[in-house]
Amino acid sequence: MTETWDDVNEQVKADWKDDTTPFERVYEIVEQTHDGQSAAKIADRALVSEPTARRHCKTLVNTGFAETEQDGQTTLYKRNSDRVLMSRIRELREEVTRPELLDSIQDMKAEIRRYEDRYEVVSPEELAQQLDADETDGWDDLTAWRTTRQNLAVAQAALAYDEASHQLAV
Repeated sequence: MTETWDDVNEQVKADWKDDTTPFERVYEIVEQTHDGQSAAKIADRALVSEPTARRHCKTLVNTGFAETEQDGQTTLYKRNSDRVLMSRIRELREEVTRPELLDSIQDMKAEIRRYEDRYEVVSPEELAQQLDADETDGWDDLTAWRTTRQNLAVAQAALAYDEASHQLAV
């Protein structure tokens, strides 16, 4: 007997439901949510009822893990972007030494300068305006440039956070 993908997916869902609480499932779904989603959509994905999803989403909002936005009469829930950013900054501070962080910042700045020189523009947004749809390498570089800029901002924030922590400890 050959299992179909639908059978496998249903089994994975059943196992997930058996191995987790409704709150854990709602938490996992909200953690993956960049754009706001309704309680009904979260309920469907988390395998819970809509009232259960709404109750757990409200708890996540009250604890600062999630935030809301309105779409007409509908409340949309998503993970709190500030919390995600602070988690990334703290994680970076714990996993990377100060000298490694400084070296990484220098490397990322050099990489950004290479993109600026290669394309003779000062930002990925300016590059996007110049690229044709079929310029695969250019679009790949644009994505890498944006990612490097984001990583640089997080690294600089981690460095500033580290410096502020040391100053407050003195």
